[in-house]
Amino acid sequence: MFSIRHVKEEDRDFWFSHDLHMAQREFLIKVRDKRGYLMLDDQKPVGILRYNLFWDCIPFLSLIYILENYRRREYGKKAIMHWENEMQILGYNAVMTSTQVDEEAQHFYRKLGYRDTGSLVLDIPGYEQPMEMFMIKPLCGK
Repeated sequence: MFSIRHVKEEDRDFWFSHDLHMAQREFLIKVRDKRGYLMLDDQKPVGILRYNLFWDCIPFLSLIYILENYRRREYGKKAIMHWENEMQILGYNAVMTSTQVDEEAQHFYRKLGYRDTGSLVLDIPGYEQPMEMFMIKPLCGK
């Protein structure tokens, strides 16, 4: 059975075995500020989700990761819906995310009601990547 909860300090090993982009020091901030979630299947960790605040006022989904064997079971959709509901309860009117233009995630987000809203090209040495596309979804009227 699928469930989702806020990440705890004791989840550190599972978290960092799958999140290779976040600095170690940021983990405790995610725990403290409740900006990270652990997805569970029968109480076994199967995925993570984390967010920040874009412009300090719009929740920005910065990572969602689900173990390979647990994909295509709608866990990603359920986790994002849970997160969106929590953001709405906290008083936010919109949420954002981004993905590289060469990734399939853009189609997943569009199915969930996100729309393209802009892009960013990172061409600074050490940060090069395909264009990053930003997506937004209103929560009002949800």
